[in-house]
Amino acid sequence: MDKPAEILSCDRVELRRWRTADLEALARATTESLAHLIPWMPWAASQDRQQTAEFLARNQVEWRTGEGFGYAITVGSAVVGSCGLMRRIGPGGLEIGYWLHPRWTGQGLATMAAGALVRQAFALAGTDRVEIHHDAANPASGAVARRLGLTEVSRAPAPEGPEAPGESGVRVIWRMTAEQWASGAGGA
Repeated sequence: MDKPAEILSCDRVELRRWRTADLEALARATTESLAHLIPWMPWAASQDRQQTAEFLARNQVEWRTGEGFGYAITVGSAVVGSCGLMRRIGPGGLEIGYWLHPRWTGQGLATMAAGALVRQAFALAGTDRVEIHHDAANPASGAVARRLGLTEVSRAPAPEGPEAPGESGVRVIWRMTAEQWASGAGGA
């Protein structure tokens, strides 16, 4: 099975595969970011050290099975967020997800990280599209997708409705196809 590189670099950020030894760094970054994450990430409201350890363990399994590829977003040696490629949008597709510690937002780091993931996704055999999904009430996520050259393809009520307190319940889907990527249409 085709797997991505364990370390990706883009400008000021380095993405590296999550390790179980990252428990302290991820727990600290998550705890310090809860007020920033709770409006958008359903898992954040009940996040604790045990769930962080389970997340890291699950990342190891998902990497082995090819279901998902989770990365720490780092600047220097500091863990400043998390991102990943997930196989949950059907055959040939990879969804990109990301979050940053609030002290590190507004510097283009999410765009750098997501750009590295777009490049890596299209380097994997069989990838025909990459998507970013977010709630309409979270325009910052849409701005990342737009800067990378993804196209908004859908804006519709989420079947499950709002899942986190800041959400409107309207899911926005951005996409880039392999053909767009190959033609150089992507900003990544």
